[in-house]
Amino acid sequence: MANNSKIAIVTGSAQGIGYAIASKLASNGCYVIIADVTAEQGEASANQIGNDRATFVQCDISQENEVQSLFRQVIASHGRVDIVVNNAGIIRDHVIWKMTTEEFDAVVRVNLRGTWLMCREAAVQMRAQKSGAIINIASRAWLGNPGQTNYSASKAGIIGLTRSLALELGPSNIRVNAVAPGLIDTPLAQALPAEVQAKLIAAQPTRSMGKPEDVAEAVAFLASDHCQFMTGQVLYVDGGKSIGAGV
Repeated sequence: MANNSKIAIVTGSAQGIGYAIASKLASNGCYVIIADVTAEQGEASANQIGNDRATFVQCDISQENEVQSLFRQVIASHGRVDIVVNNAGIIRDHVIWKMTTEEFDAVVRVNLRGTWLMCREAAVQMRAQKSGAIINIASRAWLGNPGQTNYSASKAGIIGLTRSLALELGPSNIRVNAVAPGLIDTPLAQALPAEVQAKLIAAQPTRSMGKPEDVAEAVAFLASDHCQFMTGQVLYVDGGKSIGAGV
């Protein structure tokens, strides 16, 4: 690792969008900590990026002690944290009359509370060093999706968290932004029945799904020094779905 490498933590980055983000940041010269609950895949992903550019730390972001331990390990090894990307999240989809309290709580606990815990630890360290960038992965679903009252609410909470943090941390030279992906070609999307995929794609203004790399490019921009005057914003990577076309 070069001494001038920025240190980036990316949660939920063992695979999918998170892995694409970690790979992009590493290719841009960052040293990346892959934080994920899945040890075997996390280790493999860090090895794939390269041991000189990435390492894996197992962490369940819904657990306060594990988040605190993650930051202690990173600070002990690298002395600083320059970029935090809060990507980890889960879904438990049902219409509300079939959704259990446990399914609601699980999604909010990981997606919103976990992101908040990560942001709190990041804020402590970044305020001390008077610099940093936090990028929270929200979702176009924060605007509303049937069958996702838990998920949409958690992602709407992330937007509010992002905006409030931008106000709190701006005086400390810390930028906080969000990326809101839409329909992205991930294993989750690929697992959908063909007719469901076709319906979702047909509702897209672009008539296509995005790629994990599309989200990674947006995150890399927000993490870079090219947007020093940009904070509290939401970048949609959704093929135009957020404007209402095709709904």
